[in-house]
Amino acid sequence: MDFVTGFPRTPSGNDSIWVIVDRLTKSAHFLAIKVGLSLERLAKLYVDEIVRLHGVPVTIVSDRDRRFVSQFWKKLHMAMGTNLNFSTAFHPQTDGQSERTIQILEDMLRACAIDFKGSWEGHLPLVEFAYNNSYQASIQMAPYEALYGRKCRSPICWDDIGERKILGPEIVQHTVDKIQLIRERLRSAQSRQKSYADTRRRKLEYLVGDHVFLRVSPTKGVMRFGVHNVFHVSMLRKYVPDRNHVVAYEPLQLREDLTYEEQPVRIVDRKEKELRRCIIQYVKVQWRNHSEREATWELEEEIREKYPYLFKESCTSSLED
Repeated sequence: MDFVTGFPRTPSGNDSIWVIVDRLTKSAHFLAIKVGLSLERLAKLYVDEIVRLHGVPVTIVSDRDRRFVSQFWKKLHMAMGTNLNFSTAFHPQTDGQSERTIQILEDMLRACAIDFKGSWEGHLPLVEFAYNNSYQASIQMAPYEALYGRKCRSPICWDDIGERKILGPEIVQHTVDKIQLIRERLRSAQSRQKSYADTRRRKLEYLVGDHVFLRVSPTKGVMRFGVHNVFHVSMLRKYVPDRNHVVAYEPLQLREDLTYEEQPVRIVDRKEKELRRCIIQYVKVQWRNHSEREATWELEEEIREKYPYLFKESCTSSLED
């Protein structure tokens, strides 16, 4: 399950869709909600629309949305006997079934808004019906047939069983045209997404003890971040050993409170900054157990006071040059 947000607000106040997909039958439910819906109302909607129709799920796969990882949501499903499985950090493919369904849903709603006009919420029931009654290559049948064990009686078949006279030719033709158009858009969306996914997939294998880079940002650098500490293999890149990456390590002298003081090694560079009528001297200091790339700019006055020996070494090296 997952949420789709950012839709225009409807007259009923809804601006998001809660997408819930069955892993076995591929059947989906699209529930219109408000983005700030409380957990209590979300749980009631879940019971009314999912548990009422299908019973209690054995497992649920979702991302780490704050609502899904809340204690209320966890205790609710613990009481119902459902196991919650969360996706790994920076890897939405873990719940790829919901992600792909969302892409198809957006294409279908876009088509409805362009071709039929009106609010997207008004088209949502028909979009759900068309999705569940469309052929799925993975199960070789429509989700409706997989769920109920028989083919669905759709408006396209009303002609054969004589119900057209009951509902009126205008309603039938209008509904038939809608479903045919939605099915065409659904088929093209599924085909396009499959081709995109196949071209980007490649096999990756790593062994325990291998050194790797973790890709979590478009920029290069070393950072600390508070996310889940399990990552998908696609986020890793093999590390090629380089001698320049090795930093000479010296044991740290810990104090009684388990803290330590950074010790400078040498002055790498100097610069001046003019502030109003004053000129401030800065020195770039390389610290012990750190590479030259991690050197920091410090006030020369403070470094000269704390570590005067650095400036003697700096003067000696400059005389030798």
